[in-house]
Amino acid sequence: MNDVAIAADGLSKRFLLHRERRTGLKERFVRGKPAEAQEFWALRDASFVVPKGTTFGLIGQNGSGKSTTLKVLAGIYRPTSGTVEVNGRVSALLELGAGFHGELTGRENIRLNGAILGLSNRQITAAMDSIIDFAGIGHFIDEPVKVYSSGMFVRLGFAVAISLDPEILIVDEVIAVGDEEFQRKCFDYLYDLRQRGRTIVLVTHSLGLVRDLCDQAAWLEGGTVRQLGSAREVADAYVAAIDDREIQARTGDAAAASQALRTGSGEIRVTAIEVLDEGGTPTPVLIAGQACTFRLHYHAQAGLTGLTFGLGFMHESRATVSSPSSARVGPSTVEPGDGHVDFHAPELLLQAGSYEISTTIADRGHVYDHANKELVLRVRGQRDDEPGLTWMPGDWVAPVTSPGSAIGG
Repeated sequence: MNDVAIAADGLSKRFLLHRERRTGLKERFVRGKPAEAQEFWALRDASFVVPKGTTFGLIGQNGSGKSTTLKVLAGIYRPTSGTVEVNGRVSALLELGAGFHGELTGRENIRLNGAILGLSNRQITAAMDSIIDFAGIGHFIDEPVKVYSSGMFVRLGFAVAISLDPEILIVDEVIAVGDEEFQRKCFDYLYDLRQRGRTIVLVTHSLGLVRDLCDQAAWLEGGTVRQLGSAREVADAYVAAIDDREIQARTGDAAAASQALRTGSGEIRVTAIEVLDEGGTPTPVLIAGQACTFRLHYHAQAGLTGLTFGLGFMHESRATVSSPSSARVGPSTVEPGDGHVDFHAPELLLQAGSYEISTTIADRGHVYDHANKELVLRVRGQRDDEPGLTWMPGDWVAPVTSPGSAIGG
């Protein structure tokens, strides 16, 4: 077991849900005995092993038992049944501002939380400057934390948690609350931990992060482990299951009314986006590398000229991937009434993941219609996806070493 950081065997956690509460003696006497508490199993017979020096991801829908699992691993909850063995110094970041006292300043809370984590006063003093620098909250460090935003809470909490230089870091998806700069700083730190052979267990809804950062993953559903294995295989299986559910839930009406945020003067509007696979069949899921078509249905109140149709693809990480526009073929003219315009991609170069699609119809500086996040597109991989948002076609050739370039030659 020297090479195992965490070993869980048959972990189960039960909670008792009391539907009625008797708060006073009179109420108990008048209303009688309360109803029996109902059992709720947040975790049921979960088993997995996390080798030392690896990153382990927990994925699943809300309420699947991910956070409960982390709290059992961190020692916050005792399992109802089963065993868990943790070998190494643990630091956990599970709740925003957990352990913070609202009336104390950020600097004072650093000392308080450091003591809770087991750091000596000397260690806290030595780490103080680096913690403040990592948190990056400026002069607010000397203000009471009750005036902090949720983002400032998580900045300070994460900075304190990593000051312990943990052997095992347990992280719930609180990093997502931070801004883009702080998220990058956190991810850089996680990558650095991996390089130093530390063990990381994290809960995240970002499947791109799971594929890029994690070695192994567990997919939880209803408190049970549905699949356990390599991070990419588990993430792909999870996405495939969600895709199948969406396909089954669809009634075949691909032109359902959009709930997107819409702006523009309104003489012409996009009424629906239809996604077609390489065979021309409507589908909620596309396959990376295959041909596809995005059909924009519109309604024009009058004849218009000089139009440009545009699409915007935003990855789940909030990065804009591409914004193809019909300006590449020149302005368009439409007649009054209903119609559609197609954007055909001979090869979809997006990596597996979720993408939000926005639409725009404009005439140079004048916007007739803009729908932000009109549709969520799921892309499923068909190969070993590489890190990143897009796949660049091309061929690698064998390395060629120049003569006489060897060290010492």
